[in-house]
Amino acid sequence: MTVATAPLAPGRTALSLRTLYFVRAAFSVIWVTFVFVLASTLTTETKPSVAAIVLLTIYPLWDVAATVFDIRATPAASTHIPQYLNIAFGAIAAVGILISTLTSLTPALIVFGAWAFASGAIQLVLGLRRRKPVGGQWPMIISGGLSVLAGISFAATASAPKTGLTTLAGYSAFGAFWYLVGALLLIRAARRRA
Repeated sequence: MTVATAPLAPGRTALSLRTLYFVRAAFSVIWVTFVFVLASTLTTETKPSVAAIVLLTIYPLWDVAATVFDIRATPAASTHIPQYLNIAFGAIAAVGILISTLTSLTPALIVFGAWAFASGAIQLVLGLRRRKPVGGQWPMIISGGLSVLAGISFAATASAPKTGLTTLAGYSAFGAFWYLVGALLLIRAARRRA
């Protein structure tokens, strides 16, 4: 099966991104729920469970998959280099998290923090680039900036005794909120262009 590569109109791009943002918000809500159900007691003082390892590893891998869909939703973009970098960072982070959780949660949180920083910076750049041609991007700009700050915080507090997986759940919950707001704004942006 061949994939169409014809450029999308801004309204069509907004609708494609809207769908992606809704899916990303839903994934984050599900992920947060699993963190609280399966790994709420996990801290840096305990050995990571299989459920925690899976939850930590799947998050950047999901971001990789979502970034692939983002590329497909924006074929008319002048460059996809930021997305390709995000795919590389997500894949490296997933492997790093998987390896580091074999010893303790602390190095995994540092890797997750570094990934959140890099991914947030890319999201910030993409939001700024899409602000005028697509519209409805200020939630992505805010979310990207907050992800950069969260990444720094995760890395800085990773060795604290009571730091746990639920810290990341808050990060994901805020991400879900901003993706939901972004999706709703893209509906409005698409209607304006229709």
